[in-house]
Amino acid sequence: MQTDIEIAQQAKLKTINEIAGGAGINRNDIELHGCFKAKINLDALKKRKKNRSGKLILVTAMTPTPKGEGKTTTTIGLAQALRKIGKKSIVCVREPSLGPVMGMKGGAAGGGFSQVLPMEDINLHLTSDIHMVTSAHNLLAAMLYNHIFQGNELQIDEQRIVWRRVMDMNDRSLRGQFDITASSEVMAILCLSTSVTDLKDRLGRIIVAYDKSGKPVRSADLKAQGAMALLLWDALKPTLVQTIEGTPAFIHGGPFANIAHGCSSLVATQLALKLADYVVTEAGFASDLGAEKFFDIKCRVGNLAPAAAVLVVTKQAIERHGYENVAKHVENLHQFNVPVVIAINKKEDDTQDELVKIIEECGRLHVPAVVSDVWALGGEGGKELAKMVIKAIDKKISYKPLYRLEQPVKEKIEKIAREIYGAAGVDWTDRALSDLEFVKQLGMDHFPVCIAKTQYSLSDNPKLFGAPKDFMITIKELKPSAGAGFIVVFAGDIMTMPGLPKHPAAENMDIDEEGKIVGLF
Repeated sequence: MQTDIEIAQQAKLKTINEIAGGAGINRNDIELHGCFKAKINLDALKKRKKNRSGKLILVTAMTPTPKGEGKTTTTIGLAQALRKIGKKSIVCVREPSLGPVMGMKGGAAGGGFSQVLPMEDINLHLTSDIHMVTSAHNLLAAMLYNHIFQGNELQIDEQRIVWRRVMDMNDRSLRGQFDITASSEVMAILCLSTSVTDLKDRLGRIIVAYDKSGKPVRSADLKAQGAMALLLWDALKPTLVQTIEGTPAFIHGGPFANIAHGCSSLVATQLALKLADYVVTEAGFASDLGAEKFFDIKCRVGNLAPAAAVLVVTKQAIERHGYENVAKHVENLHQFNVPVVIAINKKEDDTQDELVKIIEECGRLHVPAVVSDVWALGGEGGKELAKMVIKAIDKKISYKPLYRLEQPVKEKIEKIAREIYGAAGVDWTDRALSDLEFVKQLGMDHFPVCIAKTQYSLSDNPKLFGAPKDFMITIKELKPSAGAGFIVVFAGDIMTMPGLPKHPAAENMDIDEEGKIVGLF
């Protein structure tokens, strides 16, 4: 069997000018990065503000196994399948972080015949957006410590500095000093900003420390937001590439969903909706993480109206978590009042009998379910899924968020814990209760919440599989992300700097004299 990278290297790509033209993007709106990548000027969105918006489809998943369930592959395959049945579609996904690429998962650009290309560039540096985020974040750290060194005019309390440095790599030895770039508030800001003015305003609101009287010290106090925006200017523009079948694809932004909000950029999604009839996007991990944050954070900020959700399941994840886990994720999605379709992501060793059984069991949940074979067959293997999704969209159900912004942060957290995770309640540490009061004092009680927890369980215990009941969620601390516009809530033991596994994927990667890359999966 061919590897993902071997399939990708045999693909015949169109020039990015052809892809842009087919998507309705004018030549003067693109900035070329070689033959197969381009940045799209923000003016392209301004010019299309009055265009009719297409339908937005979210792809999420059941609770995953450590290897993942093919959510990105399904997202890309569905966009290709929609084209196969005559619909104009665009796919919007996140840029892979070097942390997981070099760690356990390897490449993260889809798989098989449902990939975004050029996959080597996408998995490594693409147009350097993540490095720009790293630079902007660390510039702020440098200016903070320089300010203290130069006399500390702002009277910063050195014991209450909350801005750590970041790097785009898994490195457990740096825990306590560094976070991974995908968890940076700057990454979240990039993905939620809609203009340079919005970007600068958000950057200026970042809280980096507190002064000796307990008041927040912000990026704007250090006069850092202008230079940070300068470093992020090119990164704010969506990056256009293509799928293996030539479907236009925006790869833009890369926040993790277990420690950040897990969605690709708002500006790319908004532009895609003005260019296509159907836009397929993903949110990281399962419905309890990326999807909840997509509905409660991204859709609020961008005034988006998702039309349907696709829930990816696999035989392997069902063996680990059971059908009760699938049922819980269906229930979660229905709480946002969107129609749901189950996509059974077929793996090579799945038998027909096993797939039929999964369809039968999913059928008892009163949602349509279909086998998706987009890894092996590309868009052709997702045509039935595409038809089923379009049929579901015709029901015209209107999305609604889970909670009201006016609710106190404590109530929002408890509502998510009970209704999305299935918890009996919430245990609060003394630190978390103190943080709740501080959030009120800062005037941020009306912010949405972004809960950081394990992706391997609906609970905050990664070893608690299935759809557990009668468990408590432990909230350890809260951190205001004033620029991003949400409160980060830490549940259970969650690391903002992951570590590499015993045998990282990087061990199998190499490049030869001709520039041929191997080992990116």
